[in-house]
Amino acid sequence: MSHFVRALLCLYVISRFILPLPWPRWVKLGLSVVLMIVFQHSFISLLVFGTMFSPEVPRGMMIAVNWLAGSILLLAGFQLVLDLGLLALALFRRGHFLVSAKLRYGLGVVALALAAFAVSQAIRVPPVKEIEIAIKDLPREFDGYRLIQLTDLHISRLFQAPWVEETVAKANAQDADLIVITGDLIDGTLQARQKDVAPLAKLSAKDGVFAIPGNHEYYFDHDTWMRHYQELGMHTIANGNIVLSRGEAKLVLAGVNDLAATRFDRPGPDFEAAFADLPPGAPVILLNHQPRDARLGAEKGAALQLSGHTHGGMIIGFDRLIARFNNGFVSGMYDVDGMQLYVNNGTALWIGFALRLGVPSELTVITLRRR
Repeated sequence: MSHFVRALLCLYVISRFILPLPWPRWVKLGLSVVLMIVFQHSFISLLVFGTMFSPEVPRGMMIAVNWLAGSILLLAGFQLVLDLGLLALALFRRGHFLVSAKLRYGLGVVALALAAFAVSQAIRVPPVKEIEIAIKDLPREFDGYRLIQLTDLHISRLFQAPWVEETVAKANAQDADLIVITGDLIDGTLQARQKDVAPLAKLSAKDGVFAIPGNHEYYFDHDTWMRHYQELGMHTIANGNIVLSRGEAKLVLAGVNDLAATRFDRPGPDFEAAFADLPPGAPVILLNHQPRDARLGAEKGAALQLSGHTHGGMIIGFDRLIARFNNGFVSGMYDVDGMQLYVNNGTALWIGFALRLGVPSELTVITLRRR
């Protein structure tokens, strides 16, 4: 369905923006073919590589493809606004109005420039974002506890070893008590990504590094990846919990599997198991890749849920559409029946839609406070 929608959007840009340009017909035809191919790159990747989530092509090519695809998307938006304006003029002033070639050129330049900026924002090493979250009944010993949330790294041909090295170094520089990774660490097989994920072994925090799977782990042999994460020094949580201690004080870190698991004959999220055998009175921080089931965590009594998956919506305005598929949760803090939910914009994002406008990536440092 998404490929069909992409085709319609591209045809709209071709018919309403490209064809009216005062260029030779062969130039417009050739450009139209190129734009359609670029805008269907995910479908082509599916046909060539068997997956649209990890096209094994040069990084520079993927940057160029995302730039051109982003330009088409922005042009579709600009053209729609222009067409609505022309329609309003025709209705109220009863005339036929032409759009000058200069206006079309201007819109094209703006779209190309904005898309280039959007790609640069998407592929950069994320800036540090510091927030404080007040936790009910947090023991005094954990007041000021600092944890880092990484999520949706999507290590791939777009986010390779040098990017991972810089991100790890920036995370370690925060000297946090704990690092949690809430899924979608990779895109690709272990054979394709082994060198790129290797820098993750350098992640370091006083109480360790913990990870849960996202939906993309299941697309590329979940069991192999979860074993490899452990070989890299990460502790994986699968429908379970661990207890953090400061003297006699306790804080629980729980994690559930991703909703995609059942499509691959793997155990899905099990909140009963994740909340089993908890120490009395200890606040629970729940790691759940997708935020849509936040109310299930709230029902179990979690104080805080950390999620990713949405990439924050990536583009202002587009985030409203992403929210509709995630029960209204897309970016930032939410109160969910007394539980606090933080939906991270993502440390990176999927290679097939590497655009960010007004929704920055983040390396999130969370300081816990008593409430």
